[in-house]
Amino acid sequence: MAPTRRQVLAGTGAAAAVAFGGALGELFTAAAAPRGLPARGYGPLLPDPDGLLDLPRGFRYRVLSRTGRPMLSGQGPVPGNCDGMAAFPGSGAGSPVRLRLVRNHENRADAALRVPPVPGLTYDPGALGGCTVLELDRRGAPTGERVGLAGTAVNCAGGPTPWHTWLSCEETEDRAGTSGYARDHGFVFEVDPADPHRLGAVPLTAMGRFAHEAVAVDPGTGTVYETEDAFVKPFGLFYRFLPARPRGGPGSLRAGGTLQALRVPGVPDLSAVREPGTRLPVEWVPVPDPQAVGTPIREQDFGPRGITHAQKLEGCYWNAGAVYFVSSFARSAEGSAADHHGQVWKYEPRRRRLTLAVVFGPDTDVSLPGEAPDNICLAPGGGLMVCEDGAGAQHVFGVTRGGDVYPVARNAQDIGGPGAPEWGEFAGVTFSPDGTVMFVNCYTPGSTFAVTGPWR
Repeated sequence: MAPTRRQVLAGTGAAAAVAFGGALGELFTAAAAPRGLPARGYGPLLPDPDGLLDLPRGFRYRVLSRTGRPMLSGQGPVPGNCDGMAAFPGSGAGSPVRLRLVRNHENRADAALRVPPVPGLTYDPGALGGCTVLELDRRGAPTGERVGLAGTAVNCAGGPTPWHTWLSCEETEDRAGTSGYARDHGFVFEVDPADPHRLGAVPLTAMGRFAHEAVAVDPGTGTVYETEDAFVKPFGLFYRFLPARPRGGPGSLRAGGTLQALRVPGVPDLSAVREPGTRLPVEWVPVPDPQAVGTPIREQDFGPRGITHAQKLEGCYWNAGAVYFVSSFARSAEGSAADHHGQVWKYEPRRRRLTLAVVFGPDTDVSLPGEAPDNICLAPGGGLMVCEDGAGAQHVFGVTRGGDVYPVARNAQDIGGPGAPEWGEFAGVTFSPDGTVMFVNCYTPGSTFAVTGPWR
C-alpha cells in the first residue's frame, strides 16, 4: 500500500452517481447476473453502536481476529497490517473446518507486531511479514489461527490457485543487507492453508523478483498473471509466468518456467489509453533477468521497441476466460502519459487482446467515490466489491452492472487524534466459496470481519 491521491465519500447516506466509462457487464458473466439487488445497493450505512463497522440494515458482522490478541495456536499475538486475503473450502465432509482464510500481513522493517517466526515456515528471520491462517467452523466461529508463512517482507496481496493454495506476494525489492534482511526479497511464496508445513517458506524465484502486488491463475493452462505495484517512474509491468508444469498442483510452480512481460505495440504507457472499450493487440516479451540481479526488471532493456508500463498496478483476478487487472491511478505530474482515477483492463489469452474495460473516477465532483480502486473482487450475486484507501472516511463500495456505486461498509474505528479523525483503509475483500459471507480486513487497527446479510 503506497501513498495515493485518493478522494473518498464524505457522507454515506446513499449511493452516489459516479462517472464510469465502459460497460460494467464486461466484468461479469451472464450466469452471475444480480437477482434481487436494488439498483442502488442495500441502503444507507447505519452507525455501529460498538464503533467498529457500519453496515446497511439487515447486515451483521462478526470480528474474527484483532491485531495484538493471542492467536489460538499460541504462537504469539496476531500480527498487524492486515492486507490481501482469500477464502478456501474446508477439509470436506465430516471435518469441523468449514473454510480457511489466508491473510497477508504487509509488515515492513519497522512493524510493531511481526509475524512470529516458526520453524519450517520462516524464510528470513530478519523479515517481519508473512501470512496467517484462520479456520472457521460451520457456524462461522474461529476454531484455529496460526502462522502460514513468516520471514517475508511487505506481503501485500497475492491470489488463490485453482488447487486451493495461496500465492503470497512481497511488494518490495530490498536485498540482503538492507532493512535488517539476511536474504533477498521481492518474491512469491506458495502457502497451503490446510497444512502450511507441506510447502514451507520457499520463494518461487522463477516468477521474478520485483514489487509484486497480486496474481491470478488461468485454471485451464496454469498460466500465472502478475501485477507490479510501482507508483514512481519507471512504472510497473504486467507479467505472465508460463510454468514448466502447466497442469498445476501444490508445489508445481517450484519446477520453474518462463517469465514474460506485456508489450502493447506503440503504447509505452497504458494511461495514454482513455476510451473504454478500446481493444489493443499484445505481445509477450521474455524478461531478460527475472532475478533482477543487476537492474530492476522494469528498468531492463527489452529491445528497441521497449515495453509497456503502467502506474500503480494492483488488483488482479480471473473470470470467464479472461484476466482482469487494475491500475489504481495515473498522474501526469508523476510521469504518467495521462491522468486517470483508476482503470480495469481485460486480457483475453485466446484472442491475445487487451481491452480497457472500465474507467473509474468522479466527473466534476471530486468528493464522490469511485476513484482509485485497490483490492477488488467479484461478488457472487453479480457486481464488484472495491476497497479504497487514502485520506478521509474508508469504505468498501459495491458496483452494479449498470455502473451505480453504493456503500457496503464503513470503518468506524477512529485512530486519529482530537480534532483530526482518521480511519484505516480496507483490504483483502473476498467471499466464502458459497457466496454467503463477505470477509474483509481493516488494515489499521488490524481487524478481520465476516459480514453476513441478504447478499442476493
